[in-house]
Amino acid sequence: MKKISIYIMAIGLLFGCTDDLKNATDFTSVENPNLSESSIVGQPNSSLIWLAGLEREMALTLNEILILSELGSDNYVNTQTFFSQFLDNLEIRIDDPDMRDTQFRIARIRVAAQFGLNQVGPGDSEYTSATEAEYNFFEGMSYLYAGMYFSALPQEELGVPVSSADNLASAIASFETAIALNPQPEYWLALARANYYLGNQTEAVTAAQNAIALDNDFLRSAQYDQLNGPVNLFENALYQRGTFDDLQPLPTLDFLDPKYSFLTPDRDQSVHYLKAEEAYLILAESNLANSNLLAAQNNLQDLLSLIDTREVRNIDDSIEQRPDPSSVFDDRPSSPSVVVNGRAGLVLDRQSGNIDVPTVSGTSLTSADVTAMTLGDAALELLYRTRQEVFIAEGLRFADMGVKLVIHENEILQNPNVSEGDLGTVAVIPSFIDAVKNDLDAINFVPGSNTATTVINLTEILVANKNSDQVLPFH
Repeated sequence: MKKISIYIMAIGLLFGCTDDLKNATDFTSVENPNLSESSIVGQPNSSLIWLAGLEREMALTLNEILILSELGSDNYVNTQTFFSQFLDNLEIRIDDPDMRDTQFRIARIRVAAQFGLNQVGPGDSEYTSATEAEYNFFEGMSYLYAGMYFSALPQEELGVPVSSADNLASAIASFETAIALNPQPEYWLALARANYYLGNQTEAVTAAQNAIALDNDFLRSAQYDQLNGPVNLFENALYQRGTFDDLQPLPTLDFLDPKYSFLTPDRDQSVHYLKAEEAYLILAESNLANSNLLAAQNNLQDLLSLIDTREVRNIDDSIEQRPDPSSVFDDRPSSPSVVVNGRAGLVLDRQSGNIDVPTVSGTSLTSADVTAMTLGDAALELLYRTRQEVFIAEGLRFADMGVKLVIHENEILQNPNVSEGDLGTVAVIPSFIDAVKNDLDAINFVPGSNTATTVINLTEILVANKNSDQVLPFH
C-alpha cells in the first residue's frame, strides 16, 4: 500500500492519498520537518491553505470522473487512446483501474474535507464561517458524486457500502450546512442537483430558484495548471492528443467539440462543474412535468439568453482529421454540408480555418424551437437533447442515463463489509440502455455523402422510458 505525502507548493497545500484512506491526513511518515502536522494544524491561515488543497483534489477527481462518464455515455467514442478501454460499450468491471481511481478520488475529497472540519479549521485562529462552509460543500460534493455515479460506496474506510440514495441524502445535509453558514449560488445548485437525482421535485425547484436568485450566471470551476499540474486530462483527450489518440464526439455534438482546448503554457482550461444553466433546466423539466408549458418555455428562453453571454473560443483544430491517419475507425462527417439525423449545421469544417467552439455552454436549441414546443414527449426530448449539449464533457449525460459504476475489487478484497454480488459490486445498467449499449456511439455515414444518422437516438429512448425510476426523475 502506498504511503501518502502532504506537501505545500506556492499555490497552496497540495495533498494526495491512495487506497489506504487512513493515511490521507497522516503526517507520521513525513520526513521533511516543515511538513509535520504541527506545521499545518494550529497555524494561522492553515484553513485557507488546506482549502486550496481541496480545490486541487476536486480538479484531480474530475479528471477521473469525466473520462469514465463521457466515454460511458453516447457523447464520445474512444477509437484509439490511452484512456479507458472498457467504458465505450459499458463494460463496467471491478478490476478496471479507472474504476478504482475514480472511487478513491471521491473518497479523498471526503476525507480531506472532514479533516478540515475536524482538525485544520478549529485549530486556525483565522478560521471563518466562509471557509467552514467550503469544507462542508466539498464533503457534500464527495457524497453527490458517490450517489450520481455508484449504486453504493462506503462513507468511511472499510465501512458498509451506502446506497446511492443515502449518499445523495448525505450530500443534501452537507449542502444545507454550507448554505446556513454562507449561502452561495453553487451550494444551492448542488443541493438542487442532489434533490433532482432523488426525484425530490419541490426541493430541487426551490434550490434551483434560490441559486439563480443569488446569481443568474454563476460558474463554479475547477482550475488546472498546465505548467505545474494538475493538467486537464480531458483537454488532453480532446485537443492535445497527438497523432495516436482519436476521441470523437457523436456527429450531433460535433459543433461543441472540443470543449477544452489549449489556453496558455501556464494554464489549462477550467472545468465548470456547477453552473447556472443547470438551474434553468431543472425548472423547465419541473414545469413540463406539471404541464406548465408557458413557464417551461420561459425557463428555456432564459437559458438561451444566458448561453448567449458565455465564452466562445476561436481555435485551430486542424489536428482533427476524419479519420485520423493512425485510426482504424471508419470515416466520419467533416463538412458543414452533412445533415445529421435530418438536422443541418451540426458538423464543423476543421481544415479550412479556425472554428468557434463554446467553452462553457452551447446548444442547437433556438428561440423558435422553444416557441414551437407543445406538451408531450417531443418537448421532453428537446429538453434532454439540450441537457446533453449544455453538459457535454461535464459528466451529466452518464448520470442522466441511470448507469452506475461498481466498487473496485481492492475494496471488495480488503473491506470485510463487502463481498462480490453485494450492492455496489454489480454494474447497474437500465435494461433499455443495456439493449442498445453496443450502438451508443454508432453512426451510419458513407464517405463523401451529405447525410449521416446515428444508429440509435438515446434521448428518444430515455424519454420513452420516462416512467422508469432510473431516469427522468420528475416523471
